[in-house]
Amino acid sequence: MRHTPLAAVGLGLSVLGLSGLGLSGLGLSVFAPNAGAEQLTAGASGSITVFAASSLTDAFTKLGRDFQRSHPDTTISFSFNASSALATQIDEGAPVDVFASADATNMKKVVDAGAIGGRPVVFARNRLEIAVEPGNPLEIHSLADTVKSDVTLVLCAAVVPCGRYALDSYAKAGVQVREVPTAENAKATLAKVALGEADAAVVYVTDVAAAKNDADGVAIPERENVVAAYPIGVVKDTQNRALARAFSDYVTSSRGRRTLRHFAFLAP
Repeated sequence: MRHTPLAAVGLGLSVLGLSGLGLSGLGLSVFAPNAGAEQLTAGASGSITVFAASSLTDAFTKLGRDFQRSHPDTTISFSFNASSALATQIDEGAPVDVFASADATNMKKVVDAGAIGGRPVVFARNRLEIAVEPGNPLEIHSLADTVKSDVTLVLCAAVVPCGRYALDSYAKAGVQVREVPTAENAKATLAKVALGEADAAVVYVTDVAAAKNDADGVAIPERENVVAAYPIGVVKDTQNRALARAFSDYVTSSRGRRTLRHFAFLAP
């Protein structure tokens, strides 16, 4: 995993209101963000560690840099990886203060294990997109095109959210996926296309946007697409609850949502 030391923020207000994203069936009490959460406490100090899905790398790094400019006495260390891997580490007692998952399933795992204090908050959504080589030389225009014999397709491993979402999307499209190479998380999967090791990958819209000139995106129709909901929660055993709460609240604030939107995330 990559660790990025960055600055954090002060304490915000609690978030309110139902998310309406249909996650209650998974046993989560997930709430939508509140614009009032951006009111921060200037005196925040200390450090925290945030475990976050790899697809959040660019957006959370930007949030951290913004925090550092305003709060030089605080530090956040990010660890970015597949949500499933991070959830396992939390269950095994890894020292962490905040968990931001790319799905409700892995958040539910840590909630059920008693590792999250309070209620997780859905702060963003995401959709899938086909990543192809710049210029789309193989003229890939659909999920069906990605499984043609002359196309090298790579997917996220089925145990991680982006892999599970991709398989769900193929199923909705009625396309059978042959055995293909996989990678450990969304960023690593897209890198295969960017490095010329694969012709296509199914990852998040945000990952393709972050790749800039290294990959092009092919839209997946709404009827075949899958919406990913991203919850964030404060770990029960955090050693700096005020700062952990502050970061979580900032992510759900209006300022945080503007940053997430800049990186192509959808509203929660």
